[in-house]
Amino acid sequence: MPISLPERTATSVGALTPREIVAELDKYVIGQTKAKRAVAIALRNRMRRQRLAPDLAEEVTPKNILMIGPTGVGKTEIARRLARLAQSPFIKVEASKFTEVGYVGRDVESMVRDLVELAVDMLREERAEEVKDKARAAGEERLLDLLLPPTRAPLAGEDPAAIRSEATRTRERMREQLRAGRLDERSVELEVRESGMPSLEIIAGTSVEEIGVNLKDMMGNLFQGRTKTRRMKVPEALEHLVGEEQAKLVDMESVSRTAVQRVEQAGIIFIDEIDKIASRDGMAGGGHGGPDVSREGVQRDILPIVEGTTVNTKHGMVRTDHILFIAAGAFHVSKPSDLIPELQGRFPIRVELEPLTRDDFVKILTEPRNALVKQYMALLGTEEVTLTFTPGAVDRIADFAARVNDTTENIGARRLHTVMERLLDELSFEAPDLSERNVTVDEAYVDRMLADIVKNEDLSRYIL
Repeated sequence: MPISLPERTATSVGALTPREIVAELDKYVIGQTKAKRAVAIALRNRMRRQRLAPDLAEEVTPKNILMIGPTGVGKTEIARRLARLAQSPFIKVEASKFTEVGYVGRDVESMVRDLVELAVDMLREERAEEVKDKARAAGEERLLDLLLPPTRAPLAGEDPAAIRSEATRTRERMREQLRAGRLDERSVELEVRESGMPSLEIIAGTSVEEIGVNLKDMMGNLFQGRTKTRRMKVPEALEHLVGEEQAKLVDMESVSRTAVQRVEQAGIIFIDEIDKIASRDGMAGGGHGGPDVSREGVQRDILPIVEGTTVNTKHGMVRTDHILFIAAGAFHVSKPSDLIPELQGRFPIRVELEPLTRDDFVKILTEPRNALVKQYMALLGTEEVTLTFTPGAVDRIADFAARVNDTTENIGARRLHTVMERLLDELSFEAPDLSERNVTVDEAYVDRMLADIVKNEDLSRYIL
């Protein structure tokens, strides 16, 4: 008997083979074939698990992935695109933030709570979309009630049916005008609920997750907010009423239950900068106090979450056994072996991402769906400026980015953002006032805008 993940969790990707998953990732991320293969297999295994008998499926846990590579080579983007492809709840956390307060820092279980909240938002939006038509019809009726006077009582000798028929015809005429936008300038008065008291967070060496103090939860509806009358235009009023109707039609208890199930079966947590919590001398604890104590403490706090535990959230208890964890780090100073052995064992799949080359930069600039060149052409297109890049110009931009990465800090593909901003700084500023609406960026233009920066190494460090 196969098990089932929550609806929409894997319906669109369930038929994709690992090769097809890699092809989808190729549309957004250049290179890094090993990392793509690893995440594609992990996603496919999640689909395979659905087809197992429940008792066996319970025993099959995700094979967590450790990505090793310098900054800006695509570690986060691969994980983010994978989550979107699988329609899975996804959250990115930085391991170093858990060392910021005292020795253990913020409650590491907060990553699971944040993931549940994100899943609840995803489900709420999905359910709201499902009832959108019904909510719009109900909101439209409420708005017509506000726009039209109440039907008068029949006078002596009048036919009540005729009065109701006339009221119905008037209402339908008003409905047609509303849908045609002829009532957009009219205003109506609505009873709206003011936002209640903000939640209070008490911090005294512990986090709000640990204390569990939330006045809204404690006091129930006491601080839900008072109602007040607001005057607003018809389109705004309709949007507000539709939103209220959607909230009524969405069963939040069902949303919470399904969100918890989706997190447990399909959630992905990306832990970045995991190398920052590794001891730098290869010994757990480092044999001395200071930062290494904090780092090891954070590792031991993360360990049970990755191993599989139960986390208490306001939407219910969440088991982390089948959440996929993807960790990433540059490991310039430390090594993966500097992590505590228990944590190392929970990331059995390790992939190394290659530094980006000049040829990779050319592809990044032009090939992905969200390529930088396409973005800037679209941005300036909003100013009615037609921007064109010659192939030679793209090559020169890649050359400059690679050269600056070699001579200063290597920040990978992020260097292209700084180079492109510097390159198009003048054009972006002058675009609204240009008389010439067709602009071609060629090699000479690139050299003129960037050559001085690259020649002056101190200036390039400051600007790029």
